Parts: sequence; C-alpha cells; structure tokens
Amino acid sequence: MSRPIDLARNQIIRLAAPHTLLGISGGADSMALAIAASQLLRDTRFGVVIVDHGLQAGSDRVAQHAASQCAELGFTQVQIKTVSTSGDEASARTARYAAFEQALSESGAQRLLLAHTKDDQAEQVLLGILRGSGTRTLAGIPPIRGRYARPLLELTRADTESICQRAGVDYWEDPSNTDTAYRRNHIRHKVLPFLREQLGGQLTESLARTARLAAADAEALEAWAHQAWEQSRGTQGINLQVLQSFPPAIGSRVLRLAAAEAGARNLSSERTSALCALAGVGTNKSRSAGPVQLDGKISAFRRSSVIVFTTTR
Repeated sequence: MSRPIDLARNQIIRLAAPHTLLGISGGADSMALAIAASQLLRDTRFGVVIVDHGLQAGSDRVAQHAASQCAELGFTQVQIKTVSTSGDEASARTARYAAFEQALSESGAQRLLLAHTKDDQAEQVLLGILRGSGTRTLAGIPPIRGRYARPLLELTRADTESICQRAGVDYWEDPSNTDTAYRRNHIRHKVLPFLREQLGGQLTESLARTARLAAADAEALEAWAHQAWEQSRGTQGINLQVLQSFPPAIGSRVLRLAAAEAGARNLSSERTSALCALAGVGTNKSRSAGPVQLDGKISAFRRSSVIVFTTTR
C-alpha cells in the first residue's frame, strides 16, 4: 500500500501544470499539500497563496506563520492576500476564490491546487443528501473544475496529519471547525462518528466511492443533455416535441441549460420543476399555463410548440 506522502505526490504530479499555485491555510490538509509539492520543486514551478480572511483575532499571525513554513519548505513565491468578508462562511468562500482568481491572473499560473480530502468529500455527499439534491451534488467535490484541482481527495484527514507529523511541520487547528452550529461541522463531529459507530469504519470510503460513481453518471447525463439541447433548440425556442422525446432527467437538464443561456441565475430545484411542468417534461406530462419567473429577470413562456425565454423589465 502506498504511503500517504507518495499518494499525495503522485496526484500532484498528475494534476499540476508547469506553473501551479497552492492554496494554503496553515491547517494540516494544506500543509500536507505543501510538503508533498515541495518534493517536486525541481521539476514544477510552484507558488503559494495564503488568504487571510480576518475572521478571527490573530489570523494575520496564522497567515504569516504558514508563509514562513512554506518558505522553509523551499517555496520562493509566497504571497498573503488579505480579504474582507461579511463574517459568514459563504462570503468568506466568495472572497477566497476572488483572491485566488487574482493570484492566478497576476502570476500567469495555469492551475491552483486545493487541499480537500476524502473526509471533506464524505461530508459533502451527506450535505447533498440532506438538501435532497440530484446527481451532480451527490458527486461531491470534483477533482478538477476549471483551473482548480484537488489532489488529496484520496487521502484522509488522518493521512494529512501523519504527513505533517513525519515531516516535523506543525499545523494550525482552526477553532471554528469545532463549532457544531455550522452544519458541516455538525456532520463532521456528530453525525459521521455516530454513523461509523453504528455502521462500521468504512463509511468515509463508501461515501467517497458514491461521489465517484455519481460524478461519472452526472458527466454522462450532462453530455447527453448537451446533445439533446442542440437537437431541440431552434430559432423560435425549445421544440417541445423533440424535448419530450427524451427521458425527464435529460429534458430537465436541457431546460436548465436553456435558462442559463438566457441569463437565469441560481436555478433552484423548485424553479426547475416549474419549467418541467411548463414544458410537459416528467412522468405525468401535466402542463402549467406559465409563465415561469426566473432569477435574473428572465421569464419562460410556452408558445404553441416551443418554450421561449425572454428578459423581463
């Protein structure tokens, strides 16, 4: 069986570009990423980006310590980006990725690696189940999305801690990660331990495997949906006769693609269901009279044998 550091290093080799940035927080997962990448500095150009969200007292010291650790590991391009947030998890994520995008643009790097692990993947799958989401959400965290890649998805949190300990690198433990008022932390500290106790110790691996299988299914369905969209779209709108010849799983995806192209944002499952009722896509083939109002000031209408998306004022 491969050692965690070997697995991490091999996955970094597979996913890194000639010029790659590492998103580092100072925690065990990201420091393990830095340790593994530092062993590849001879062949790959790596830079380090540390985002200080300013959410806690002393966050600047944590960022500076992580920067010093990365410099000691041999990284010569280390930058700290301080961002402003509204104090909640969603705004912190938005600010973090904005900082990453800026760093990618400034450096000319082709890829940025993040340190999500198999445990994060298991938590993400459970979150998707609790939301009642579809195949794409159950697919969890993608190994690659655009310029972002996650080489540690086959490692557990225990693996990353082991990598740090063996390398003699200390890591920061974010105190907010123990606050079970956050749903993800509640799943991490309450739900998953209970399920492991009741169902066995392979739960994390099983949930991660579910994500891999769901991801493969989602990719196939999305590819089919794009083909169906090309077949059903016309100059007047989406042809209902063609659209209704596809299974509901494909028809609903076609409607989402068409809505997104029209400018609709944040299409919820409820709005997707309304579009399907408007188009007669589904098991009962019942139709609503419409129109369906969508975010982004977009409306969907049924006009004879087509679905048309228009901008509302």
